[in-house]
Amino acid sequence: MMPAMPARDARPILVVDDDPKIVALVRTYLERERYSVISAGDGRAAIRAIEEADPRLVVLDLMLPEIDGLAVIRRARAAGDTPILVLSARGTVGDRILGLSEGADDYLPKPFSPAELVVRVRSILRRTEQAAAPEAAVLVLEDLELDLARHQVRVAGRPVALTALEMRLLGALLLANGRVLDRDGLLDALYGHGDGDVTDRAIDVYVKRLREKLGDGPTAPRYVATVRGVGYRAAGPVRRRERSG
Repeated sequence: MMPAMPARDARPILVVDDDPKIVALVRTYLERERYSVISAGDGRAAIRAIEEADPRLVVLDLMLPEIDGLAVIRRARAAGDTPILVLSARGTVGDRILGLSEGADDYLPKPFSPAELVVRVRSILRRTEQAAAPEAAVLVLEDLELDLARHQVRVAGRPVALTALEMRLLGALLLANGRVLDRDGLLDALYGHGDGDVTDRAIDVYVKRLREKLGDGPTAPRYVATVRGVGYRAAGPVRRRERSG
């Protein structure tokens, strides 16, 4: 008998669903790819597992006993930036926008293709772990400073708490340095793939929430400007400053 292949990373992927068949299916496909997998059957157990196991990624159902999935996302985002892939039968456009706006990194409706789930897991991990690689500079726009490597944003020296998705959205706009990004391009920057069902509405919701957190506005923007009929861009020139320490 051949020895089992080692796991890719000591930190596990957490699968949260109250249907044991779904958990078993997702576990089978992820373990084939040599990911370590743990599971939880309700929202309370999910929060405990996130706090104790520090998973690389969470695959999360929304309709959970004890505590629902949206509350789990909020608790996870209050504690850190663990990537979250929602896997839910609640698959309307509104449900997707709500889940993503609360801080999920991606949304896959049920019924789902296990092979597609694996592709999305790879994409999320590649994107988030590359973003965590060391960077030499901080992006600066007016009095806004973005340190992608440290997941830190400051406005006039004041820390601003952003979700991982909002951080990537702001990063994409600042890295473009004035170039206009249309909604399809921003969706690709956020998820690594397009989703025609949610593109226009979702991006507009994300930008609105980002502006609110930054204290920005659409009429006289300092950070995120709207280009009508096209998309969004940084509202001024972006410079790079060497990180201290």
